[in-house]
Amino acid sequence: MAATSRGTTPEPPDVRPRLTVLSGPSGVGKSTVVAHMRKVHPEVWLSVSATTRKPRPGERDGVQYHFATDDEFDKLIANGELLEWAEFAGNRYGTPRAAVQERLERGEPVLLEIDLQGARLVRESMPDAQLVFLAPPSWDELVRRLTGRGTESPEVIERRLETAKIELAAESEFDVTLVNTSVEDVARELLALMDVV
Repeated sequence: MAATSRGTTPEPPDVRPRLTVLSGPSGVGKSTVVAHMRKVHPEVWLSVSATTRKPRPGERDGVQYHFATDDEFDKLIANGELLEWAEFAGNRYGTPRAAVQERLERGEPVLLEIDLQGARLVRESMPDAQLVFLAPPSWDELVRRLTGRGTESPEVIERRLETAKIELAAESEFDVTLVNTSVEDVARELLALMDVV
């Protein structure tokens, strides 16, 4: 399905690339789309989040995450070094501002894959960022994806579905909506939005 655009105008070619933010409900396939896109176009820089959670086996600092103590994370917030941050399940996650700005200034395409709360915070701190909403083909398909994992209790699934309803209702806050009917198609549409060919 083609991307639907909401009032965006093409920019002159000499303008620096805009920060692109990909968001959408849990289970919609954001990570899968980004992984496919970066396999095809590794030059697209995906921001590495800072987190207070402990590394899992095999994770390396600066690769999957920048691992920080609570005190270090407090300093990042206090010094305005995060574009956005949020708390999930007792751990905090945030996007380091300097690395994003540095790459944009070098003319590199930059992508953030974050949740709705993070996307709203980025819009506040960088109003010219391009916000892209990844939507499921249908509500039933999203329910199937969220319940099909088979690893969570009915209570957790119910909470995820309630959150997904709230996230879907925020679609109008975004500049562009892409419907995830095909990972390859969405990755291609996202690259086109970012002017990566």
